[in-house]
Amino acid sequence: MTYDRKIVVNENNGDSYVHVKHPSGLTILIWKKEGFTTTEALFSTRYGSVNNKFRTVDDDDYVEVPEGIAHFLEHKLFENEDCDVFELYAKTGASGNAYTSFDETTYLFSCTENYAQSLRILLSFVQKPYFTEQSVAKEQGIIGQEIKMGLDNPDRKSFYNLLSCLYVNHPIKIDIAGTVESIAKITPELLYKCYNAFYNLNNMCLAIAGNLDVDEVLKICDEELIPSADIKLEIPQIDEPENVAQSEHIEEFNVGVPIFNLGYKCKPCTGYELLKKEHTATILLKLVAGTTSKLYNDLTNEGLINSSFEFEAFFAGYNFSIIFTGESKYPRVVRERIDAEIERLKVEGLDREEFEIIKKGMYGYLVKSYDSVTACAEYLLNSHFVGISAFDIQKILSEITFEDVTQGLWEFFDKSKSAISIIVPKQKGENDA
Repeated sequence: MTYDRKIVVNENNGDSYVHVKHPSGLTILIWKKEGFTTTEALFSTRYGSVNNKFRTVDDDDYVEVPEGIAHFLEHKLFENEDCDVFELYAKTGASGNAYTSFDETTYLFSCTENYAQSLRILLSFVQKPYFTEQSVAKEQGIIGQEIKMGLDNPDRKSFYNLLSCLYVNHPIKIDIAGTVESIAKITPELLYKCYNAFYNLNNMCLAIAGNLDVDEVLKICDEELIPSADIKLEIPQIDEPENVAQSEHIEEFNVGVPIFNLGYKCKPCTGYELLKKEHTATILLKLVAGTTSKLYNDLTNEGLINSSFEFEAFFAGYNFSIIFTGESKYPRVVRERIDAEIERLKVEGLDREEFEIIKKGMYGYLVKSYDSVTACAEYLLNSHFVGISAFDIQKILSEITFEDVTQGLWEFFDKSKSAISIIVPKQKGENDA
């Protein structure tokens, strides 16, 4: 079979992977890791919890489906007409799993042997949906229990409360699993509708790294992939304003100490810019609130935060925000102190020497991660969905300057576009956070 095959080379160390646009419509990324004993494969579709409205060439108008259906569909694909997929993986010795995020659904396996048989299983079951009224009703009960358990998780509740504060219209604020009420509306017909729209191979990617033979992988793909016509999938743009929905949300819960999620809403971005901002923001966060920073040590010494304190540059699709989380008796004070530290650093400046140390540490960690087939497979997949090469991540990180990070103080931290979600103990009554 004839392929549009490209070799993508890392100019820094000579690593390379194969990029194939398969005749079936699927993009295949293969990274052979010489001398490794394990293999990791990810079969993914650009379909996540935010994609509740879409249309194809077969639709006159946009179709709207229940919240949580992408996650529901992920669960259902593991059951086919003959047996449970995990039983098949057990025979090859592979460990299989899957996850649904805000913007993608991924099926995966890792193994130390029999990767060819496991790859056939992966490609086969993801392409063979099987939904009945009975199986859907059974899954509604199972996922309904998961949703209820999630409602009892204060950390999860605080996180989604924050997203509801930051975002006005965007469905990113909706729990990936949906609600008990929304999944009750799911039918086999709707599942097939979503499957046919989003599990089209033109919307998917196979990323595999490890102890493998490239030609064997492509031969298996030739035999297992079912060609897909391009159905011109369209996702509507969300009209999301720059402002936040509300500045604060407080909710009572059975917790011993208040939990907080503090977020700063940033401008959305895509592609190369997205990856650059992610790494720029990560360096900046380490400078502002890392364990060696003045802010972290002051807050810790004053008992305002503890070891649960964390931060991240949070991306979901093209949406981007800065988030701090943790426990504190006085979360509003923590918010004030973080804002004050940002203002101080805008005037006094960041530590250039510390910037260099952090950047070199992150670069070293990235290079070292190439020794993990799991990390390599994830780099292949994530970079493809962003629209860059897996090796561009290394290039982006090396190009970030002290001036880029300094500019981030103004770009990423706008108090008028920030919000805090606080979970307070029920027994305290009046909130004194």
